Parts: sequence; structure tokens; C-alpha cells
Amino acid sequence: MEDKQPLSGWWSGARQVVSPNCDARPDEEVSLLLIHAISLPPGEFSGGAIEALFTNQLTVGEHPFFAEIAHLRVSAHLLIRRDGECVQFVDTDHRAWHAGRSGWWDARQLSWRTALNDFSVGIELEGDDVTPYSKAQYNALTEAVVWLMARYPQLNADRITSHAHVAPLRKTDPGPAFDWAYFRQRLSSRLE
Repeated sequence: MEDKQPLSGWWSGARQVVSPNCDARPDEEVSLLLIHAISLPPGEFSGGAIEALFTNQLTVGEHPFFAEIAHLRVSAHLLIRRDGECVQFVDTDHRAWHAGRSGWWDARQLSWRTALNDFSVGIELEGDDVTPYSKAQYNALTEAVVWLMARYPQLNADRITSHAHVAPLRKTDPGPAFDWAYFRQRLSSRLE
């Protein structure tokens, strides 16, 4: 199996836009995948605002909402746009700053864990809670997850969850518009 493991934490299926909002993982563990959703401005798709946010280049004057978030230093490993294009901001061997204050019950360790950025990969889907995600996004997400599972043996389908699940009082993404059953079926058929 080792000969099939990718050599780099940069996925060849993604365009690279390097974010400074990352650092070293305290351990080499990667065992959780968090699925997020983002649209900037809220409810609007396309444009360069998400990339600008993750690279600390958001122009405050372009939209009133940007003044509220321009100070944030956040990132994700991957962004999957509405058309299925993947953009990678952080090497998956490094810690991206995506989970925030959150907690997750790790059944393997029989304990609650915090500091989820330490051992998770964050994938943002361009979307919101109410707009259905595109087939192109599900296709790209499935391919990204297959790649991640090949790279990180501790990661499996049971260790994929939502931002809403790990931060239920703060976050709702990827929201009810995300079809978990469809995604899991696609992933299962791809892994067979």
C-alpha cells in the first residue's frame, strides 16, 4: 500500500494558492475531515473574495460585510467551488486554521478532543445552508477524500463530519442543503 501513498500534501487535482494562515501540526496525526461551507459575500457565489480572505487580502471597501471579517486570520486546506474547481491553500501535512472553538467525540480514543485543527483537514464548499450543492462539487469532494484517505490511513468514512457537528452553538455549515447520503454513497462506490 505504501507505493500508492501520495508523496506530497499538495493535491495534484487542485490549483495552489498559498495561505500564510497555517503552521506545523504538533503531531503527524491526520484523522478527521471537517466539511465547511463559505460564500463571500454571504449568499453570493464566484469571485475572488474567499481566496482574498484566506490570503489576508480582503478589500474592506468591496462589500459592507467584509469590514466585519477582514481582521480574521483563517484558512482551509481546500476550497471546492460551485463548478467543481479545487483550490488548495495549505499543505495537508500542515495545520490550517479552520475549525475554531470546537469539540469532537473521538470513538477511537473514547474521549472528547479539542484543538481540532491539530489533526483535521478542512474542506470548504462554496455554498450556504440553503442552496443545493452542485454535482461537480460532490464529484470533486469525493475525489479529494479518496486522495486524503490514501494519504492518511487513520482517516476513514466514519471520521468525516461537519463544522456544525463540532461547533453546534456557533456554526451551521455545510447546512441542510448538503446531501450527506448522496455524498456517502458516492464515496462508498468510489472506494469499492
